Formats: sequence, C-alpha cells, structure tokens
Amino acid sequence: MVQPDDFLFADVEKVKQIPIVQTVLEVICRSTGMGFAAVARVTEDRWIACSVQDEIGFGLSVGEELEIGTTICNEIRGSGQAVVIDHVDENEFYSGHPTPRIYGFKSYISLPITLKSGAFFGTLFAIDPKPNQLQNPRVIGMFHLFAELLAFHLDSIQLMERTRAAMHDLATQLLVPNDETRQYRHISSHNLQEPLRKLRTFSDMLVNATDRYEIEKARELAVNIRSSAQQFSMMIKDLSDFSGLKDSDALTSVCLDHVVADVTTQLRPQIERRNITVETDRLPSIMAVPHQMEQLFFQLLDNAVKFCGHDEPPRIRISSRELALHEIDDLLPEPLQMAYAEISVEDNGIGIGDSQLEKVFDIFARLPTGSFRQGEGVGLAYCRKIVRNHKGIIKAEANPGKGTTFVITLPLSR
Repeated sequence: MVQPDDFLFADVEKVKQIPIVQTVLEVICRSTGMGFAAVARVTEDRWIACSVQDEIGFGLSVGEELEIGTTICNEIRGSGQAVVIDHVDENEFYSGHPTPRIYGFKSYISLPITLKSGAFFGTLFAIDPKPNQLQNPRVIGMFHLFAELLAFHLDSIQLMERTRAAMHDLATQLLVPNDETRQYRHISSHNLQEPLRKLRTFSDMLVNATDRYEIEKARELAVNIRSSAQQFSMMIKDLSDFSGLKDSDALTSVCLDHVVADVTTQLRPQIERRNITVETDRLPSIMAVPHQMEQLFFQLLDNAVKFCGHDEPPRIRISSRELALHEIDDLLPEPLQMAYAEISVEDNGIGIGDSQLEKVFDIFARLPTGSFRQGEGVGLAYCRKIVRNHKGIIKAEANPGKGTTFVITLPLSR
C-alpha cells in the first residue's frame, strides 16, 4: 500500500532533477568553511535528506531521515524565518537547545525554501562541529539567493507537471468524445434501426390484418408493436441518461464502503435468491460525485449477480488496494501527481472472451454469451463514462469459464 512517504520521496526525486543543487552545496561548504550542507524536505512529521555534501563524516545520506522533533528545521517550518548560529555555546537561546547536543555541531545556518504558492518545501542548511562566522550579510545573502534559486527550480518542475496533467486531460477530453461519437453513429445506424424496422413491419401487417378483419392476428400484432415501442422508448431514455452523465458535477468526499453497502442492500433480493456470497474488503474514501459512484457500483454488482457462477457456489468479491508509484507510471502514460486506488469486482461466472473485453463497454453491447433484453447493454457503458468523469480507467479481465474481474482505477485526493 502506498504511504505518504512515497510522495515525499517523489519530492526528493524532484530535487535530484535540479542539476545545480550539488554545486550549490559544494559552494556553501567551500565559501563558509562549513563541513556539512544539505537540502531537506520538511513536513509536520517528516524530515528527509534530498541532497547532501558531507565533508565531516556526519553520516547522513540522500533519502535518509532524522526524527523531526530533534531538528531545528521543524522550528523553521513553523516560523518561516532563518536561523543563524555562529557559536552555540555563546547563543543565549540555543546554548541549552537539545539539537546541537544530539548532532554535535557548534555552528549552524538554515533558511526556508518557500515555493511561489507560499507553501513551505523544506530547508537549505549547513552545520559544522566548530564555531564559524555566519552572521554577516555575504553569507546570509548567499543562502537567501540559493534558497530562492532552489524554489524557482522546484516551481518550474511543478509547472511542467501541471502542464503535463493539463495535456493529459485535454487528450482524454478529445479521445472520449471521439469514442462516444463512434458509438452514437453505430447506435443510430444499427441499434435504433432494429426496433424501428419492427415497428414499420408490424404496422404494415396490422393494417393488412385489419383490412381482412383478422381480429386475433391484429391483437397479436398490436402487442408486438407495443413491445417494440417500449424497447425503442427505453433505448432513447438510456441514451439520454448516458449523455447526461457530466464530469462537471460537484465533488465531495464519498465513502465507498457506504456506497457498496447501500448497493448490496438494493440487490439483496437477487443475491439471496441465488444464494450468492459477497465478500468485501475495506474500501477507500474518494472525492467523487455521490450518485455517480452509486450508479457505478450498482451496475458492476448487478452485472456480477447476473453472471456469477452456476456450476459452483456463486461468489462475488470486492477488493481494493492503493497503487505504488511505479505501478501508476506503468498503468497511465501521463499519470496525475496523486495516489490511485485500484478496486476489483470479481465474479466466478461464465467469463468474457478476450475479443469482447473492450466491446462490453460500448452502449447497447451484445455479448455472444447472452441475448440483448430491454434495459440491458448500457450498464458497463455508464461505468466507463463515470470512471472517465473521475479521471480514472476501467478494464475487464477475463478467464472464460472461470469468471470476470472488472478493475477500476480512481485517483485519491490527498
């Protein structure tokens, strides 16, 4: 499971991307006589070394941590002010401070690295076991310059990441309408034509039966016309509902445990009738449109109920895990800079063939394993559109004869 430190260590990698950092630390040591200089990522409860110049054998490497409460950097994070100490023993405040005793230094200088947004990133600092003359405009001015330079580069990296995310969003926005346009064309030329053809045929037959006073035949044809009209009406409604699934609805915190519990309650009669076992892991809370999340999991569970095992005890399993950063990079060519959850809905039913894994997400998709019935063929299309609305992806994994797993990847809000 991804921990917050994955994202802190991503910040460490950002510092590594700045080519001048090591040069800055070398210049600090050479121009001040300090034996150890570093850039640290500092949060409320973490302190991580991002880059290090160690000429005194201090023993701290890149990526290693210090206990946040033992550092002066934690105090700088709170105050946003520089700390400069020429000689700890002669400093009225820091002579009794525990940090110099813990780490064995006599001189110390540290400045905050503050991003353009005002967010505190960490510190640029130097220490030495000997006293040093640091309280002078040249040294302090140099540290200010270097801290601002590091902040500029970090802001530039963040800007590049936001640009990449925006390009990803734009590409997705261009792709999705094209995909839906393809489906709408197919629907207008195929799916909607079938009930219209039936209506025309049955209407012609009804006219002929009425002309011949074939009352029973006319009654049978009227029933067929009503059925075809209902199917056509349902398809139009489904299309209207599908088109109405917007990504502009307000997001709020949604507990997926509660969503799945509610959906399971709605489907309980079908679940109990087939004696289906439903197993559910602990699911995350995400920023989402509540009614779209309910529709997503209703469609997935309803699909699993319909197709779970017949030859063996039917079972549905819902599991969740948080993806590691390298998995996100492998999964998404342009991932957003946030955590992702992977949620799986697995049944042990008839499964889906490899050739159908993408087609099942098309509107009014018909699978070779079952006939199309009124009100069916849109559920998984809803699922894909809802997941796309939330900047995620959905895919089907199949093992024909042994079941189907739908895997949903959704970003988590930090």
